[in-house]
Amino acid sequence: MHACAILDDYQNVALAVADWRPLAGRVDLRAFNEHIADRAALASALAGFDAIVAMRERTPFDAWLFERLPKLGLLVTTGMRNPSIDLAAAAARGVTVCGTAGSVGSTTELAWGLILALARDIPKENALFHSGGKWQTTLGRGMHGRTLGVVGLGNLGARTAKVGLAFGMKVLAWSPRLTDERCAEIGVARAATLDDLLRAADVVSIHVVLNAGSRGLIGARELGLMQPDAILVNTSRGPIVDEQALIAALAEKRIAGAGLDVFDREPLPSDHPLRRLDNVVATPHLGYVTLEGYRIFYREAVEDIEAWLAGSPVRVLKAAK
Repeated sequence: MHACAILDDYQNVALAVADWRPLAGRVDLRAFNEHIADRAALASALAGFDAIVAMRERTPFDAWLFERLPKLGLLVTTGMRNPSIDLAAAAARGVTVCGTAGSVGSTTELAWGLILALARDIPKENALFHSGGKWQTTLGRGMHGRTLGVVGLGNLGARTAKVGLAFGMKVLAWSPRLTDERCAEIGVARAATLDDLLRAADVVSIHVVLNAGSRGLIGARELGLMQPDAILVNTSRGPIVDEQALIAALAEKRIAGAGLDVFDREPLPSDHPLRRLDNVVATPHLGYVTLEGYRIFYREAVEDIEAWLAGSPVRVLKAAK
């Protein structure tokens, strides 16, 4: 009997949202509902497993960890890209890494939820409503006629831009290799530089991939270019924005607010400064967390395990050469 660990199942739903019966009698499944941050404890907890299903980038797998998992033969990651997995180290240890498909557009939907929550002060008014507090205390801001700045015009950025256009916004886009042709395809204007976009936008929404070039892309200087009543929304990855610079800009009200779904450290510590700022609307990395997405993730994880057991793995991820 093989043993399979399902990691970071925060909502305790992994075994319920997919049909795991094809693995019955062949694989013993164990779901971990709590994140194991301590590396030594993680290695100890996982040492006896032949297969592991990892939820996105919640748990990093590096050479150090692979060396301490002697039985591991298969690592499944939800999604087809996971920079938290060292694919070269996995290959060196003979570990097959497979991925899954994912939901389409859910992160864009959450980005707009954060934008509208900030613009219309929804969290504050909702809290007052439920507490029996004062009726109408804020003056919201509409989107029509305002400028949306989209940093990164890939799949998610394009979806975000199209919603802005539907709201009657002027949409500017920027990324390092963005072309006029891509902007014309989506129906938006291309900002000549990131600085130009930050100066002009009422709402800045980040959709670039985290890599060496985008880490710290938005720092103190860039935040200083934004309008005092502008809001910044990040549903991509936390380190794209310099966290300390953002905290300072928000605390000093140099920008109006931030909508955040991603953070440098996740789960975010309970005493983190971002939790105490009244101009932050935040969610705990929920962009991809939908019933529809989880059904795809875990259904295809079952398929990946079945194929690996049969000696013909599918959706195999390999290190770039």
